Amino acid sequence: MSTVEQQLDELEATITDELPAGISVSSVKYEGPELVVYTRDPKQFAQQGDLVRRLASKLRKRITIRPDPSVLSRPEQAREEISRVIPEEAGVTDLDFHADTGEVVIEAQKPGMVIGRRGSTLREITKNVGWTPEVVRTPPIESSTVSNVRNFLQQERDDRRTILERVGRQIHREEMSDDQFVRITTLGCCREVGRAAFILSTPETRVLVDCGDKPGAEGEVPYLQVPEALGAGPQNIDAVVLTHAHLDHSALIPLLFKYGYDGPIYCTEPTRDLMGLLTLDYLDVAAKEGRTPPYESEMVREAIKHTITLEYGDVTDIAPDVKLTFHNAGHILGSAVSHFHIGDGLYNVAFSGDIHYKDTRLFNGATNDFPRVETLVLESTYGGRNDYQTDQVDAEAKLKRIVRDTHERGGKVLIPAFAVGRSQEIMLVLEEAMREGEIPSMPIHLDGMIWEATAIHTTYPEYLRDDLRSRIFHEDANPFLAEEFNHIDGGEDEREAVAGGDPCIVLSTSGMVTGGPIMSWLDHVGPDPDSTLVFVGYQAQGTLGRRIQSGWDEIPMRGGRGRDGDDTLKLNLEVETVDGFSGHADRGGLMDFVRTMNPRPEKVLCVHGDERATQDLSSALYHEFNMRTFAPKNLETFRFL
Repeated sequence: MSTVEQQLDELEATITDELPAGISVSSVKYEGPELVVYTRDPKQFAQQGDLVRRLASKLRKRITIRPDPSVLSRPEQAREEISRVIPEEAGVTDLDFHADTGEVVIEAQKPGMVIGRRGSTLREITKNVGWTPEVVRTPPIESSTVSNVRNFLQQERDDRRTILERVGRQIHREEMSDDQFVRITTLGCCREVGRAAFILSTPETRVLVDCGDKPGAEGEVPYLQVPEALGAGPQNIDAVVLTHAHLDHSALIPLLFKYGYDGPIYCTEPTRDLMGLLTLDYLDVAAKEGRTPPYESEMVREAIKHTITLEYGDVTDIAPDVKLTFHNAGHILGSAVSHFHIGDGLYNVAFSGDIHYKDTRLFNGATNDFPRVETLVLESTYGGRNDYQTDQVDAEAKLKRIVRDTHERGGKVLIPAFAVGRSQEIMLVLEEAMREGEIPSMPIHLDGMIWEATAIHTTYPEYLRDDLRSRIFHEDANPFLAEEFNHIDGGEDEREAVAGGDPCIVLSTSGMVTGGPIMSWLDHVGPDPDSTLVFVGYQAQGTLGRRIQSGWDEIPMRGGRGRDGDDTLKLNLEVETVDGFSGHADRGGLMDFVRTMNPRPEKVLCVHGDERATQDLSSALYHEFNMRTFAPKNLETFRFL
């Protein structure tokens, strides 16, 4: 009998001893980080409100209770009873029964009403029908991505269970080494922005944190493909942790499965959905631009199938010697500061991912309240000594002025923006400004994936700021449903009609002008001196956005896509930059993030910034806080014990 089997037998015996008379256990299994307990008495379990909590505390494991399939009521009967228990105001839109796991997935417009106070309604459901309810939100704006991901995961439930059981055995295996060390190997985004990837190693475990591409660096081989970077290859990695879905952090995760990886990807639920959206678009853009995509769409589906989603604050075993906790990073929807607790109090490492320290219209500021952090891996995008962004109030005022001035000239405002995060932030500013009469009311056209990304935001309002969340819950107050917003879905003809029409605002991907529909908008609007191009986000070195920002007024157009088939396009429109909307903390925010940590880390690795920014921030942290700091290069390894 294997060690894991013995462990499960012992756990089953312990659980049985703890249970009151009349409640039995039919089997105990690991599924990913969770211990799943099957019982023939789910109704009795449901009546004991604190029982699962007490078991989880005693065993120090995440526990899920599922009914043995033999005791389930018929779905037709259960459907009728569930409809009676759940208040009509909850807006249940679908019930999906899965007899193999005894779960019923309840999709509702107001999940909180399905859950009830401290889970009371969920327990009532199980008590009455035996099925274990799982609740998901009905998106206020229909999202094909959310729908497709949910349907796909339901179709793949059998494979998912096999994957989760294998992952569970890997997590809870016996430790094999008596050695103790913690290492971080930098595989990207050191003294550069893009291709974020790090290996966190212990004697037992290798965790890959992020796996992104580098914007504006076509043909540059990612360090993921350098033989010495991953040793025996991705199949030697035990787990992948994804801090957020932006392509400079997520684009190459599906490539891991092409190279043989078959393990878990830990991320938040919105990050999972956004990863699917952005990586599929990444492949589409590559194909349209004549580049060979690095992997097929099937690999994206494999990545989604291997995801294990965690909520902020959940402490989760991901290896025999590693626990992971996600915290809000304030950057984009679902973005997470990833805290690793290694060994039994041995060492703690936090990867900031990308962070925004102050509150924005969309998100609460990044969390930095950890029990312990010995080493912090900190983004440095705006870490340079002069990288102070405009205050958000001033930034909004400047954007409104630009819109008013351009409207008076009869021009159009063209805003290249990331589909995820900055677009929704700008949408909120413009919606309020028009509602309050601060700028003229006019159409706001959303091109690229912006509308779909917005729909995903409304699916997960619990990840947004409290006041915005409450507005989304009320359809008539949902700012993203304002009548000014128009989703461009008719292609070139619609763009040409908009460009030849009345003054308007266009939000379009890509945010760094590296391809996508923004190129078409530049072709249509770029020659117009009455119009304005407004940069509201970071423009990485080497991108066309950075070059235009730096003064280029003639730009290359692929394959003669410029006016009259030219290979170049003359830009006559005004070019403005509005700081203050970035999803990244500025120099002050980064310093404050470290300053307010209690206790502060002993060491900080400054990454995800150009050479000047990483070195400036490293030097400032060293001098102000007397801590060891580094501005590492790619393909370096740091040992901390």
